[in-house]
Amino acid sequence: MIISTNKKLVVGLEVGTNKVVTLVGEILIDSTIKIIGSGICKSKGIEKGRINNLDAVVSCIKESVYKAEIMANCNITSVYLSLSSKYIDCQNEIGIVPISEDEVTKEDIENVIHTAKSVKILNEHHILHVIPQEYSIDQQSGIKNPIGLSGTRMQVRVHLITCHQNIAKNIIKAVEKCNIKVDQVIFSGLASSKAVLTEEECKLGVCMIDMGGGTIDLTTYIDGFIEDSQVIPYAGNIVTKDISYACRTSYSDSEIIKINYNSLLKAPKDSQSNIELSEKHQNLFKNLQSDTISDVIESRYSELLTLINNRILYIQNKLYKEGKKYQLSSGIVLTGGASSISLMHKYAEKIFQNKIRIAKPINISGLIENITEPNYSTVVGLLHYGKEFYLESENIKKESSFIEKWFKQINNWFKREF
Repeated sequence: MIISTNKKLVVGLEVGTNKVVTLVGEILIDSTIKIIGSGICKSKGIEKGRINNLDAVVSCIKESVYKAEIMANCNITSVYLSLSSKYIDCQNEIGIVPISEDEVTKEDIENVIHTAKSVKILNEHHILHVIPQEYSIDQQSGIKNPIGLSGTRMQVRVHLITCHQNIAKNIIKAVEKCNIKVDQVIFSGLASSKAVLTEEECKLGVCMIDMGGGTIDLTTYIDGFIEDSQVIPYAGNIVTKDISYACRTSYSDSEIIKINYNSLLKAPKDSQSNIELSEKHQNLFKNLQSDTISDVIESRYSELLTLINNRILYIQNKLYKEGKKYQLSSGIVLTGGASSISLMHKYAEKIFQNKIRIAKPINISGLIENITEPNYSTVVGLLHYGKEFYLESENIKKESSFIEKWFKQINNWFKREF
């Protein structure tokens, strides 16, 4: 958490390939989140979730955190940290236990989940998330909360998300070198889902695609449960590199070209036309042909979207063979900085043959002028995760306090009587 007066605060930290972002959110009385501070700086020393210069990453984190502290007027002591890497993997598992008494208790749930996650995972991986998909009691399936229900045997299907332990260790080490504790490491795809998806979309079936600079995170929900999560180690930066190669421009100039791609649409269609932008960039663009850049961007993004579609079709086919629901009735939800280019909606409709939504973070207030853009979905999602953990811990404290108070009253009664 954070040291601050009379405020319930939570902090999200995203250390991405292109940027490092720290967000400070205040949990309001109605359980909504108000952004009160942000710190953003260019990322150095990390690519696709893998650190190649620890000192550079530490420096970026310190800068980002300091900016957020100044704006929020607080002292950040811990954060919820996102992680995306090609070394992230997922698997669905089943756990079965007998119900200890007449009805399901919290202990039964803990036991069945423990059984489900006690399986073999990839070498040198550790579990990031254990997400219950559904419970079954005897012959009754599709149960979300089994507590209090009667039966003899309980089964749980869980979605396990794992990561190579050294990848997670190194990013945690970078944060701890800034004298900041990591409350929890959260898969970026899950965080982004929290920020942009609605409960109704998840129930109807949806695939959330977060296209960042170095990686693409996928999470697929069927019937309200997460069915698949995946990281593709290619994203927006590969488009920038292709532009750099095709146009013989520097990487930074190529990024400007990609960002300002919308200006291509305003230019005449004949092949001799140049890109028309502000006077500031005229020298950069005067010798570039719009058709060349358009071809590079369209072909590369089409390749990336096809890779994603292949994964979606694989999961749908697998579910179909198992006799389970597999439709994505809510379609495809795209977010992340690389999803913001013009014509993305058109490209995606062509590849996925489904309805498309380009999503921005939702359910936040406060200092959101620049934060409600697709490239901040992950870090906003971290705040939603942090809020849920905070409220859950508060409920546990209240329950413990009630039990302690009850025992104290009983004890006092015995003392008076005897």
